[in-house]
Amino acid sequence: MSILETAETLANLHRAAFAEVGERPWTTPEFASLLTTPGIRFGLREQGFVAVRVAADEAEILTLAVDPGARRQGLARALVEQALAEVAGAGAVRVLLEVAVDNTAARGLYDSLGFVEAGRRARYYGRADGRRVDALVLALDLVPPTASAGSPAA
Repeated sequence: MSILETAETLANLHRAAFAEVGERPWTTPEFASLLTTPGIRFGLREQGFVAVRVAADEAEILTLAVDPGARRQGLARALVEQALAEVAGAGAVRVLLEVAVDNTAARGLYDSLGFVEAGRRARYYGRADGRRVDALVLALDLVPPTASAGSPAA
């Protein structure tokens, strides 16, 4: 599959996944650009995908999209778990993401995976009806913190 065909597939999935909440879907040219950007990784399955950026020892989940007809079947969890394993293998020790405060399904998924609130972006996401909703910045540490030099060993 060419970059343009892959970008079109991603854009179609993204549009279907985000239509319900009225968020602007990413376009085929935006996905084509991402596909050629260093540090960007995609986990793609027939009915969903996750896009992740890795930079040094940090990763960011840019977007996660699952076709509405394939939801509540564990696909989103599988995609995120696969992405977490991949970025950990690439040296990332922390993963960040932004999620709309009103996206209860995604928040539940990220909570169950151990993500914790690290911040908030006021009025970050626009909705088709003109409303603006906050984004929660969530973080997950992939490796446990090491004991400081002066701490007793366990």
